Amino acid sequence: MRILVQRVASASVTVDGHVTGAIERGLLLLVGITHDDTELVEDRMADKIIKLRIFNDDAGLMNRSVLEVGGSVLAVSQFTLYGDARKGNRPSYTDAARPDQASPAFDRFVQKLATRLGRVVPTGVFGADMKVALVNDGPVTLWLDSAIR
Repeated sequence: MRILVQRVASASVTVDGHVTGAIERGLLLLVGITHDDTELVEDRMADKIIKLRIFNDDAGLMNRSVLEVGGSVLAVSQFTLYGDARKGNRPSYTDAARPDQASPAFDRFVQKLATRLGRVVPTGVFGADMKVALVNDGPVTLWLDSAIR
């Protein structure tokens, strides 16, 4: 699983002219699923994201999590995070899980986030052409990859 985490002042995702998910202060997650992701990986990544201390405390230091600051999470599926452009100019997406595996995995992951956060986690529409808008806060952007230890 690969996740691009962005601390945002606000973010939204639109499909066919309709906003399907929007948040104010919190985290925008672009989420890629690969073939060997398991529920254990989903659990570990959900825990990591909810506990990431990337929000400022009263001293201006990044010591608080999204949970501690009462922030929200917007999750957007993005298979292109597994794009491999090392060879040629057209990326290969063979490392991305096929939709029949990735869609339920993404849904489970979002539910795990919602359970840990204590509220609904809005999303885009899996497989749709989505327009994502955000106001990056900081900017703070992190790359999480379950395969990297």
